[in-house]
Amino acid sequence: MVAVVISLHVLVCILMTVVVLLQQGKGADIGAVFGGSSQTLFGASGAGNFLTKTTGVLALIFFMTSLYLAHSSAARVSYSVFDRPVKVPAASAKTAPAAAKPGKAPSPVTGNKK
Repeated sequence: MVAVVISLHVLVCILMTVVVLLQQGKGADIGAVFGGSSQTLFGASGAGNFLTKTTGVLALIFFMTSLYLAHSSAARVSYSVFDRPVKVPAASAKTAPAAAKPGKAPSPVTGNKK
């Protein structure tokens, strides 16, 4: 079922991209790229209403498939990284650094003594 929804999701993404690119922008004529014939393809009123409704329907399908895929992927996860206990290695006496003796500070290096 998830594979079918993923296929539908990808198809809707491609179709929505094409439909959005076919729409005329404000002040920019995309119809000029296609020789000005894009307005006559959809009738005298233009493609505005058809493409706008198509974009809305595709966007609705896109959101529905996105929500379904998010829900199904969250349902498949049976554990989280934070649910597992952390294994901390026990520090042994051999690997611990030696502590300095209290009361005697190391002498500073002052250079060559002759």
